[in-house]
Amino acid sequence: MKRSLTLPATFLVGAALLSACTGTEETPPSLRLIVLNDGGQSLGYASSSETGKTGLQGVITGLQGVNVEYLNSGRNFALVQRTGVENRDVNLALTSSFAGVPFDPVCFKQAAMSALRDRLLILQQCDNGPQQLALYRADGTLVWTALLPTNLVTVPGPDTPPTRLAVAPGDTAYVARAALGGGSEVIIATPRNTGDPVQDAQANVTYPVGTVSIRDLAPYGTSIYAATDSGVRPLLAGGQPASDTTPVQTAFGTQRYDRLWSGTSGSTSLLAAWRDNVQNASGGEYLRVWDGRRTDAVNVTYISELRDVTFAIDGKLYALTRTSLSSYDLVLGLSNSASWSPQTHVTGLTDARAVTWVVPGY
Repeated sequence: MKRSLTLPATFLVGAALLSACTGTEETPPSLRLIVLNDGGQSLGYASSSETGKTGLQGVITGLQGVNVEYLNSGRNFALVQRTGVENRDVNLALTSSFAGVPFDPVCFKQAAMSALRDRLLILQQCDNGPQQLALYRADGTLVWTALLPTNLVTVPGPDTPPTRLAVAPGDTAYVARAALGGGSEVIIATPRNTGDPVQDAQANVTYPVGTVSIRDLAPYGTSIYAATDSGVRPLLAGGQPASDTTPVQTAFGTQRYDRLWSGTSGSTSLLAAWRDNVQNASGGEYLRVWDGRRTDAVNVTYISELRDVTFAIDGKLYALTRTSLSSYDLVLGLSNSASWSPQTHVTGLTDARAVTWVVPGY
């Protein structure tokens, strides 16, 4: 089966030459899978061409890692740490730092990429401090910062909705967080666009709008989608999840989901959802994927302690649990073959937190 992949230009040229000379189809590149491990204190990598390995390679320790996100078509990646954002290469080496922020101290807590991978949104929150946002371009320059209204929920319970971020086109950021009295509230930050660099350095921030409980947010196309207790729903312009039946809600049904991830495989935009099995007191839950066209999302795998998902350039979905990293073939799985060709690349991880990928060799 021929794959449909969006490859960097250097790989496209090489694949075309190989195909012309040999008559063979292009082979997906071997990827370096970047894993934030040990609760964010260490960073290492594995190879997509290797399976059954124990532990990571090239491990760097002593970090305060929050997230990892690939940049520049996978040439490098952003390491979000508690104190700043770093651009690192395939060997995990620091190449540059993102611009500083006017926060003192700096306490980055969470990060989210836009659907086009051109914006990185950071949540800043120090102990007993306010919530603030920083929006970056992928090249590390700062677009704007924002101060959010005071969060009145100071002692969350075991099922209190978490704080989640998402970036929409137009440098617009969405924040969903627990609301006093139950449910969530959504805050939207937008650029001022006055032409004055001083004013434009601070985003406009809306008053919090109360909604149903929102468990996660993810960009999909030009919209932002929310994981709720009654399915996956797009956010309306004001920030509330749509209440009417939409294609995505039909595809995922009306059950609760706690996590959302979006990405692409070739030219197909994909949305994945999963219910936290800890909240459900079960041994696992199905990770499900929707391609925007099917009536129903499809089950990829029954999985527990899922921490992160990334859709990679080789046509695979990589799923990171607390202790292992596995892959699933999207081309096979979405072709109605009922096979995802699962492979386990790494086991023996300890409190793994995030995964992304880079392409070595160019």
